[in-house]
Parts: sequence; structure tokens; C-alpha cells
Amino acid sequence: MEAYSTTRSGTVGERLVAAAGLALALLLLRLPFRYTVRGVRLARHIGRRELAPARAEALVGAVRHTARWWPGRAACMETSLGSVLAAALLGQRLEWCLGVRFSPPPVEYHAWAVLPGQGPVGEYTAAGWHHHAALTI
Repeated sequence: MEAYSTTRSGTVGERLVAAAGLALALLLLRLPFRYTVRGVRLARHIGRRELAPARAEALVGAVRHTARWWPGRAACMETSLGSVLAAALLGQRLEWCLGVRFSPPPVEYHAWAVLPGQGPVGEYTAAGWHHHAALTI
């Protein structure tokens, strides 16, 4: 069962920013992880404004839709980091979380974007699905 939708969402501008954020994420994830973390911390300093929940959902959806066209791997790590970087390009802020998702029955490693004070953005959070962050940037 797919945990989230990959249908086209967001404005044309958001989709362009989503493509740029995903491209940056794919580049950062090819570097040693310490540089990826530094890049995300820099993005948090750039993105100071709060993001509205509906706009955050649209931005994450736009990144996931864009990722469908990437010929390589573009799973939770790439799309969540792309969402954080896309928000930073808009001058807004999302947090990047790495951890596990408890779902019936398996436990799986997972990465997701979080709206500060709101919780995971664009994640399937029905009864029985819980996210536990090991690292939040």
C-alpha cells in the first residue's frame, strides 16, 4: 500500500522550486553525510518564515511528483530532503527527520519533512502508523 500520493500538486512556481530542491537533494546525498547535514542546517538559516500547512503539503506533493520523473532512486530520503531545500528556496522552513516508521507489521527506516510544531508533512498517519525521529535537522 502506498503511504502517500504522488499526483501533481502546487502551482507552476512551486513545481519549479520542487524540481530545484530535488536536484539539490540528489547532489547533496552524493556527498559525505556531514556535508549533507551542513547543507540542511544552512537551508534552515535561509528559511526563516513559517510555512502554512496547506502550502507545505502542496510543496511536498510537488517534490514527490517531480521525483517520479527522475530515472534513479528517489525515495523518502531524496524527496524529504528535496522538500526541505525547496522550502528554503522559497525562504520558508521545514525540518528534516531521519528515523523509523512503525506500521503494521514491519518497522522501517524512513525520512520525512516536518512542519515545526505541526508534525510530519504529507505522511500517512492513520491509526497504527507512528514516526520516531532519531535525527532532526
